[in-house]
Amino acid sequence: MGKIYKGQTALTIRLTVGQDITDAQALAIKYRKPSGLTGSWTATAVDETNGQIGYTMADANQLNEVGLWTFWAYVTFSDAKVAAGEPVEKWVYDEGIKG
Repeated sequence: MGKIYKGQTALTIRLTVGQDITDAQALAIKYRKPSGLTGSWTATAVDETNGQIGYTMADANQLNEVGLWTFWAYVTFSDAKVAAGEPVEKWVYDEGIKG
């Protein structure tokens, strides 16, 4: 991922859980905002064999805080087992600010 800006919608986040997700029932990208608030977005499979999922920003209010965000993949399988991917930290910048 390159630089990410507050309010950006031309962005797809792709993450992995590091295992086959062919039998997945639910895919999500979870996040922690700089304020500490957490949430998730419903993801789609990008590469089931390698466990890669993705989410494309749908609206400018989703990335609504400047600062350090944490993202991770989260998969629920049909047998109710779950798998989480490694967290990735990414800074979200204000548009027009060099840094």
